Amino acid sequence: MSVRKQLRTALCGLALTGIVVTAAQDPAAATPVVEVAAKASSVSAATDAAARSLARSLADSAWRAELRRAVAGGKETGLKALADKSPTGAAASLAVDVAAADRSVLAAKGLDRDTGGLLTVTLTGATDSRHAPLVAVAASDDEATTVTAYDASGRSHTLDASRTPDMPVYVIGIDGEGAVEAGLKVLERELAAAGVTTASTPATAPGTGTSASAASASASAGTGYWTSRITSVRLNDDKEPWIKGDAEIFSIVSGFGLDGKVRVDTVTHPYLNDEGTTYYPNQILVNWSQYKYNLADVVMMEDDGDTNYSALAKAIATALLTIADLGAYIPLVDPVIDALPSSFWTDDPDFVDAWYTLARETTGTRDGAAGNGRFTLDRYWVSAL
Repeated sequence: MSVRKQLRTALCGLALTGIVVTAAQDPAAATPVVEVAAKASSVSAATDAAARSLARSLADSAWRAELRRAVAGGKETGLKALADKSPTGAAASLAVDVAAADRSVLAAKGLDRDTGGLLTVTLTGATDSRHAPLVAVAASDDEATTVTAYDASGRSHTLDASRTPDMPVYVIGIDGEGAVEAGLKVLERELAAAGVTTASTPATAPGTGTSASAASASASAGTGYWTSRITSVRLNDDKEPWIKGDAEIFSIVSGFGLDGKVRVDTVTHPYLNDEGTTYYPNQILVNWSQYKYNLADVVMMEDDGDTNYSALAKAIATALLTIADLGAYIPLVDPVIDALPSSFWTDDPDFVDAWYTLARETTGTRDGAAGNGRFTLDRYWVSAL
């Protein structure tokens, strides 16, 4: 494994800073070990099974034409809704196969069963009908040089992962935006249940008996609160090859909450689709009324499809519950990174970039530590109604 990939694997969970290991702890426990059962993800197997089933269904010429019309224009379409409309004959088993694959994907990603179908299909490559279409899977490994695709007879074909094919290819993937939205809900809910401060279950403000959010709301009643707002953002590399389409970017914001415990907030960036493009979202990144110190850190990541959010929450919670506030904001990234083994991801999501020690007064352009991302921030006052 390359040094860069090791760094991505270590940082992908989060790079919390502003934390210190309690001095009174047993030195042997200063770097906690997170035990997460190594479990091979079934996401790849599930999507591959769905791809094979869809490829077989294309032997039905009427269904093939209907599918082509449904996904014309390169739009990502939910596979379950299409499969439910598939005819009898060659496509008869498609709906059953897709439903089973969707269930496997939800389980592998640690998502609630009522999340709904996440499998999608997109038509890419040449759009003419002179070539028989193939069906491929949006592989989670961004460093793969080839892509396997299937034809209606079940034969496999090898495609160049770095070049858009000159034939029509249906790509089976994951609804990344839907997965991230559902996954971050699971992440925050399970962190909160474990005792980590999140937006889902705010912690109790010290000595008050009221919640931190309630204390903050009371303090800002009739006034408001300061935030750090993203006025523009740009990525040099969104870590997505042609077969995977748009990136699914999210950030983990970390610092100390009002109760003195490490706080984790998540921010989604659904607009960040293309590398080399500057976006102007005017999106709030940090709500400073929720933080004890005037510093916070941001780690930006991209969901590679196999992210298991439940496992991620357990790993983060186990690491953070050993960490205490000693009265000062002292960045100390290594103990947290060392506590997160690579096994807590079922695959390798990409570390995009990190921004350390952002303050409420931080304005202007800030490049990420890896030099891949660039934020322009301003101070934004949110007035109370």
